[in-house]
Amino acid sequence: MLKVVEKKKIWFSISAIIIAIGLIAMFAKGLNFGIDFEGGTNIILKFDEEYNKEEVDSIVKGFASDAVTNTAENNEYEIKSKNFESKEVSKLVEELKKKYKMPENAIVSQEEIGASVGKELRVNSLKALAIAFVAMLIYIAVRFEFKFGVIALIALAHDLLITISVFAVFGISINSPFIAAVLTIVGYSINATIVIFDRIRENLKLSGRTSAAEVANKSVTQTMARSINTTLTTLFTIVAVYIFVPTVRGFSFPIIIGIVSGLFSSVFIAPSLWVLVTEKKKKSK
Repeated sequence: MLKVVEKKKIWFSISAIIIAIGLIAMFAKGLNFGIDFEGGTNIILKFDEEYNKEEVDSIVKGFASDAVTNTAENNEYEIKSKNFESKEVSKLVEELKKKYKMPENAIVSQEEIGASVGKELRVNSLKALAIAFVAMLIYIAVRFEFKFGVIALIALAHDLLITISVFAVFGISINSPFIAAVLTIVGYSINATIVIFDRIRENLKLSGRTSAAEVANKSVTQTMARSINTTLTTLFTIVAVYIFVPTVRGFSFPIIIGIVSGLFSSVFIAPSLWVLVTEKKKKSK
């Protein structure tokens, strides 16, 4: 039987260090919010032939260092930048026409996104996250106990903080795909945690005088293979998407972080927190 709970100080320390580094990075340089949140320019260019995205990206970065780019259908190319003046866009198109065949009107669309739109998106994103948290707390409280729900939400908050910390440390741009990824992480992580909590509940009925730590260790041991196999299966798929589908990397990368963090929190953090809460409750009686 695995001795997971006995090493809880190690698990908590690992998470605390990563989150602390992320918080320091956030306070030092802030989060790198992209055009979807800060406002800016969204441009779509048209090519008459296939183009080398990496080569085009390097040219674009020379005009807008913060540019986020994506390929689109029919040889179209999308650019998002917080600071991209119209005259610079014209110069960029001229530069690209020297290397690639492009129609006379190469600019399919050029849209300015106001900061107020980005603010509304931030508010709506937080609302969506809050609703998801409350709904899951109610569900877990009804199905298990209220303390299970609180612990599960703490584990979820842990996963989100780990993901945000990675983005903060490396200065990765945060756009709307990140929010979609966060909501996906929440759904995935809570499922893994519920599986372990369900086993804890079953083992509690058969435990007799067994300690909370032994119940948690037994439950984690019984579900470990399932947790690892499920995570690896999902991880292989998402990593393949990240490698071979560059257009959705803004969505797949945070999910990769969240899946790994979700496995860690479900197996090591949540059961350890449950033991701490349970033992404290017994001592208070």
